[in-house]
Amino acid sequence: TLNEGAQNVSQDGDWFIFTGCNYPEGLGSCDLYIAYKNKQGNWTEPVNMGNSVNTEFWESSPSLSPDKKDLYFSSSRPGGYGGKDIWVTHRNKKGYWSPPENLGPTVNTSADEGCPFMHADNETFYFNSNGHQGYGNTDLFYAKKLSDSTWATPVNLGYPINTIDDEGSLIVSADGKTGIYASDSKDTKGGLDLFTFTLPAYSQANKTIWVKGQVFDDKTKLGLPSAVELKNIADNSMSTSVQTNEDGHYLITLPLGKDYAFTVNRKNYLFYSDNFNLKQPIQDTFLTINIALQPIEKGAKVVLKNIFFAVNESTLQKESLPELDRLVELLKENPLVKITVSGHTDNVGKPADNITLSKKRAESVANYLLQKGIVATRVSAVGFGEKAPIASNTTEEGKALNRRTEILVD
Repeated sequence: TLNEGAQNVSQDGDWFIFTGCNYPEGLGSCDLYIAYKNKQGNWTEPVNMGNSVNTEFWESSPSLSPDKKDLYFSSSRPGGYGGKDIWVTHRNKKGYWSPPENLGPTVNTSADEGCPFMHADNETFYFNSNGHQGYGNTDLFYAKKLSDSTWATPVNLGYPINTIDDEGSLIVSADGKTGIYASDSKDTKGGLDLFTFTLPAYSQANKTIWVKGQVFDDKTKLGLPSAVELKNIADNSMSTSVQTNEDGHYLITLPLGKDYAFTVNRKNYLFYSDNFNLKQPIQDTFLTINIALQPIEKGAKVVLKNIFFAVNESTLQKESLPELDRLVELLKENPLVKITVSGHTDNVGKPADNITLSKKRAESVANYLLQKGIVATRVSAVGFGEKAPIASNTTEEGKALNRRTEILVD
């Protein structure tokens, strides 16, 4: 008989992946299937994920990463370390899934590993195992993802979460500390029951916030499919990279405790940039950021929000380089485009000094572009000082907005 289970819905609510067993078109006893939410809000007919993911053996327990680029699952296929191992397949830019890779002997053992769950921080990974040292038949563990191919040594979640009995699948909420899991412990109402608990501090994931919105054309107001990227400002490492849906809508999660550069790109448009300072405590759990992209044409301008200078200095800080390189790439993709780089300050200090500082900062940006091969006739620099504010200088927030670097398409 047909049966379904072990389902996983993507964090943006648009994908539904589940385990289907004994299906006529199945490749093995249990396969992974996927359905998509259409514009009407209904689910499409589920389809088998194909032989790039499924085999003639058993595949189950799917868990998508928050950016929908990695799919973790348990499988009894050969080539692993035990009876059932955890594997991962990666989705490329064209939407195809790669041949699955085994998570390796740090996570997998000669026994069984299953029920993988990747937290919204895309770093903290939970699973169950009867191969790692534990309290009972099957225990719950967590491991930190160090890179795409390396994992920290798994740690047992300990008693009373784990008992002498079986502990099943676990999910952890966006706050990083609230867990829900299945167990047949002594106070069960019958068989496996669901329990909620607070994870021990050592096994908690990073608290995350949600960021959602729509990317649209600044003139037509129509949604634009676009690439949304978030990078850790400190080391320029990629935190999240997602593609919006056809209407330009996106939803991503951000772990707290880091500062992020936020950029949105689409061919023939000026890119959008912003930054999030999440090192400081934040009360919000949801941010809505709608983004108007400007077509590359005369008069279009954008603030480069990830260009950084020290106070009263005009030397570019290293955290500015990713944004500058993105600007270089934009100019190389559009060889006929000429731009003016403008520097702006708040109203603190002497107006003449602010003019000088803002011009030097604009020149620093222009010089970087020239060093990267952009012809000098395509780039000019000007300093406006405090003459062109975009916010009130009566508040610190307003002053911060006025201290900016802009580019204008000539």
